[in-house]
Amino acid sequence: MHLNLTLVGLLAIAVGSVNAETIRIAIGTQDTTVNCATGGLMIRELKLLEKYLPHEGKYKNAQYDILWKNFTSGAPLTNEMVAGKLDFGSMADFPGAFNGAAFQKAGKQSLFINVLSGSTLGSGNGIVVPKNSKVQSLAELKGKIISVPFASTAHGMLLRAVKAQGWDPEKDVTIVTQSPEVAGSALQSNKIDAHADFVPFAELFPHRGFARKIYDGSQANAPTLHGSLVDADYAKKYPEIVIAFLRAAIEADKLMTAEPEKYSELIAKTTGIEAEVNYLFHGPLGLQTRDFTWKPEYRQAVKTSIDTLHLMKRTEINLDANAFIDDQYIRAAFRQEGLDYDAALRNYAKAPLIGKDADTGKSITNFNHLMQIWVAGEPLVRNYASPVAAFSELRKLEKSGRKIRVVYAHDRNSGLKLFASDAWFVDAKNDISAFLLKKSADAWAKQHGGTVCDFNAARANANS
Repeated sequence: MHLNLTLVGLLAIAVGSVNAETIRIAIGTQDTTVNCATGGLMIRELKLLEKYLPHEGKYKNAQYDILWKNFTSGAPLTNEMVAGKLDFGSMADFPGAFNGAAFQKAGKQSLFINVLSGSTLGSGNGIVVPKNSKVQSLAELKGKIISVPFASTAHGMLLRAVKAQGWDPEKDVTIVTQSPEVAGSALQSNKIDAHADFVPFAELFPHRGFARKIYDGSQANAPTLHGSLVDADYAKKYPEIVIAFLRAAIEADKLMTAEPEKYSELIAKTTGIEAEVNYLFHGPLGLQTRDFTWKPEYRQAVKTSIDTLHLMKRTEINLDANAFIDDQYIRAAFRQEGLDYDAALRNYAKAPLIGKDADTGKSITNFNHLMQIWVAGEPLVRNYASPVAAFSELRKLEKSGRKIRVVYAHDRNSGLKLFASDAWFVDAKNDISAFLLKKSADAWAKQHGGTVCDFNAARANANS
């Protein structure tokens, strides 16, 4: 009897081993594209996916093999997804559209399942020039050499911006292909007149001191986004895993909202992209909005990207954007997290700033003049409702020998978050306003009075 029971037990173990499935979860990330952090880097580094993976029903005996692979752009990530080496991937609207077309050409299908971060106006993409360039606007680049990562979302922005100038991209400018890494060196050696790029390079290069931003994607009023894609066959087979991945992303988003400085430092530690740049995107009132919902503007961005791919003759595939974008999984993830997807869909607000003026201690309710100072050695960014107060405190900090990591300002017209050191200011009767573009500052000064000056002059004037 004892022998029979032993044999039954061994048989049960053997059957269980046969039935136990090892499920691969292969995820392609773009770590240095820092607005993708909540859909990749943070999930990986904080091991959030493991918290949500199913272990019931058909997954009762499942073992998970989670694989991560990092890329610097969307095209090679797409190649590995189409080849079946990856199940998930994060990328922008333009390479995302190419992903869908590449899958379709291979007789397969991928799905764009959620947005991670973006701008309904187009912020995130941008154009920079060498620091010592006299160029102040896109209009001055006619006849010049502009580099861009080919087939990127920044490429699509550049083509639209050139078209808006009434120029022929084949004749009026010379557009060359350059990765961000190559373009950085080219800007420093003045081998190119300008460089167009995606997150975070139009901010990173100025922050590192060798470039100056002259154009923000919002000037083209063309929505842009980064989001997550999945192999449709994989999603059909393992829908619960897709939802688990998205729930992990939602938790990452909550963590970032609660402690943006802390997680900006995590991104910096992992990627080498400075925390000051990461906070520009992920901090309150950031350059882009972390938003997981498929707003009409983001759906249109994908459709526009498909059309642009055709114009560039990059594909002949007629990709149906309505079938390609699939929101059922993110809606399910919201439900499981007790969140209202439709309410989030209607919400266009950036991550709010809920804080007090470091000078007066009063809550900040008007953000037209908001400035922020990140002091070295301090874990949190200081907020100032008045540029005058911010500049005054800046002088005291510097006089006492404190090191300043970064100062942020906001464009008076657009609300765009800026590195104050590269902004233009209008000083008018103790009322200081910041602007991305000199022509915007000139126009404001003409209409409202005041003197146009750079950051150093504004700081000196405020303290005189």
